[in-house]
Amino acid sequence: MQIDVIQVNDRNIAEVKDTAILINNLDDGLQIMVDCGAQEAYKAILYQENISADFFELKTKLAGEILQKYTQYDFDVAIVGDFSIYNSKSLNDFIYESNKGRKINFVATRDEAITRLSKG
Repeated sequence: MQIDVIQVNDRNIAEVKDTAILINNLDDGLQIMVDCGAQEAYKAILYQENISADFFELKTKLAGEILQKYTQYDFDVAIVGDFSIYNSKSLNDFIYESNKGRKINFVATRDEAITRLSKG
């Protein structure tokens, strides 16, 4: 796993990258938060291709568990990807509602992720 720190408005944003799946379960999600915190980054850009497909299948509850912990520990994330590939009304509704807030964002590009995370 590679973590690059981007500094915007005196805030560190961690960009987490890899060629493999990094989040398969709750422990993996928490480890990313810990690793980013070690870089003094409490906001992170994650990529869809590094997250298990189970995360995007809401009935598994993986997304809910991880994102609840992120919110609880004030860790903001933007997940970059093409979410139109999922044919799920509940996921689309979840993404829509998440994007109304500032803590959890689902975006199409890295630049959009940086913009969202650099606010507030």
